[in-house]
Amino acid sequence: MPLITELTIQRIFDDNRDTLQLGWFSGFSGGEKQITDDATASSDQVGHLNLIHPGRIQVLGHQELNYFQKLSPGSRANLIKELVAGNPPALIVAQGLESPQVFLDTCDDNNIPLFSTPLPAAQVIDYLRVYLSKKLAPQVTMHGVFMDVLGVGVLITGESGLGKSELGLELISRSHGLVADDAVEFSRIAPNMIEGRCPEILQNLLEVRGLGLLDIKAIFGETSVRRKMRLKLIVHLVKRSTLEENYERLPIDSQTQDVLGLQIKKVVIPVAAGRNIAVLLEAAVRNTILQLRGINTLEEFMERQRRAMDDTMV
Repeated sequence: MPLITELTIQRIFDDNRDTLQLGWFSGFSGGEKQITDDATASSDQVGHLNLIHPGRIQVLGHQELNYFQKLSPGSRANLIKELVAGNPPALIVAQGLESPQVFLDTCDDNNIPLFSTPLPAAQVIDYLRVYLSKKLAPQVTMHGVFMDVLGVGVLITGESGLGKSELGLELISRSHGLVADDAVEFSRIAPNMIEGRCPEILQNLLEVRGLGLLDIKAIFGETSVRRKMRLKLIVHLVKRSTLEENYERLPIDSQTQDVLGLQIKKVVIPVAAGRNIAVLLEAAVRNTILQLRGINTLEEFMERQRRAMDDTMV
């Protein structure tokens, strides 16, 4: 079940204080406010002062403050009232501008954190949109071994005892990279993109029966591990009997698996004595790369058959 991350304003401030050179000047009691959303809508969580879209972090630059200063006292009061009614999680005054006293007082009275930064408003908005997209992305933890094989993020899944970790170790010895073993954290960071990472406690570690925990980075070097990869392929290991009972030998339609609402290409490989699973997996990855380029071997073969049948009938 996908998890939606809850993010507090205090966490946003702490994470971005150094990068955005943030100062906190008002509304200190609003630090525990939460922003909850998914990656597809997180870009709406921050923007220039816009009262039509409530609930977003409001960033004020030269244009917004100049507009405010030109208003009559009555219009300023109405704008402040509308701003508060929109329940913004926080206000950010950009470009090192001085915050009007009415904003400082209003934020204190309504528990709205007010930050200041010397950076341009557009730069602050762009940075926070990327930050929020990642932090608020739907997440799920899946069991398996996540690898970088030929530049493709591959999740190896299957029943316990079929040798997923041993396969991962062999792939590492063939110069591919380990992202995570056992538990992989996936986040949908964009509408068509899923990124996989390793939980901090398991980083660089691979468990192999009989050998225990192996520190892959220490054994094979820096190039044997990856910090993150985009999920492109799932390789599911099964017993030969399971394959014969539940899967077609030459499926007409490509198999896929739903991960966080995206259909990820899936390949099923039977495990049996004497089979070189690492070579088969590499071949599956190369075939996936061809398919991503629009080359489908099975469809081309079926087209050859049709042409051969047509020639025979003639």
